[in-house]
Amino acid sequence: MTTPSIPPLRLLIQCPDRPGIVAAVSKFLFEHGANIVQADQYSTAFEGDGAAGRFFLRVEFEATGLDASVETLTARFASDVATPFAMEWRLSGDHRPRVALMASRTDHCLLELLWRWRRHELVIDIPLVISNHEALRADVEAFGLPFHVLPVTSATKATQETAIRALLQQADVDLVVLARYMQILSSEFIAEYPARIINIHHSFLPAFAGADPYGRAFERGVKIIGATAHYATQDLDEGPIIEQDVVRVSHRDARDDLVRLGREVERSVLARAVQWHIEDRVFVHGNKTVVFR
Repeated sequence: MTTPSIPPLRLLIQCPDRPGIVAAVSKFLFEHGANIVQADQYSTAFEGDGAAGRFFLRVEFEATGLDASVETLTARFASDVATPFAMEWRLSGDHRPRVALMASRTDHCLLELLWRWRRHELVIDIPLVISNHEALRADVEAFGLPFHVLPVTSATKATQETAIRALLQQADVDLVVLARYMQILSSEFIAEYPARIINIHHSFLPAFAGADPYGRAFERGVKIIGATAHYATQDLDEGPIIEQDVVRVSHRDARDDLVRLGREVERSVLARAVQWHIEDRVFVHGNKTVVFR
């Protein structure tokens, strides 16, 4: 009879920087039978801005040999390590993330995520896909997923958003991904999911924030276009950036060429951002992120 495998757990920590943090965490895990398989750390003290340092630590460890339950381990870590070091922390990895996808008419970002999910590259559950148009129904239902259409106008926006939030709550969603969902969310919606709404913007922010970035990039004659995945905040297209990438263009490229080339970048940038988020590799610090790739 084989012993069922236990997935690794992840300890995510940020706190004021000071000596002894790594030693205290490592000692605690060792004493409770954990085997560390990966560790990443970073301190803002290395940025040289003179400000008080902030320390970030991501530790992944095997849980097979633990001498206590996860609940007991959590309570002991809180009292023995987290409190003395004033840590903001959480233990993760024993929960499969539930991710809601939202899109309007454009399919490339949505399909990229669905393909990766079907190939088990994104280890998530997708309880539902939400749109404000019918255009993507056949694509989504081909993956066997529920597809909810909630049309919206300026007059019905508040009611429509209330309905979306109810669906997300019923589905017990951990993360919302805006895969080219072309509606601005209210501050109330965003506040309900802090650092848990990922948006893809089709420009290399902060350039060309807002509407029609490809058109404005074409008019400006830029030589590089890009895409930005970021957490949604109340300030449009100004949330903490998770991932960005670019592709070169030239005077020979028409506006449609920019759109085509940009879509290739958008889909990969968004997929990487979602992957890193569900693997607990992204730490938010103010309006910036620390990403352990």
